Amino acid sequence: METLKQQFIEDNQGHKVAVILPINQYNSMLEKIEEIEDIKVYDLAKSSDDEIIPFDRAIKEIEKTPYH
Repeated sequence: METLKQQFIEDNQGHKVAVILPINQYNSMLEKIEEIEDIKVYDLAKSSDDEIIPFDRAIKEIEKTPYH
């Protein structure tokens, strides 16, 4: 696992209010989040007792979900 190389921005009281990451680490995190969301949608579909829908329709519905 890659070690994060982050920097923090603090307010006047010393509280961390933001983070700065190298762009490659940020992009990697976004890709992992998207993959997790896809897995969650897949798992939800597999566990559902709802009707089976065609693949093309499923893709359209997945693309409507946040993070896509």
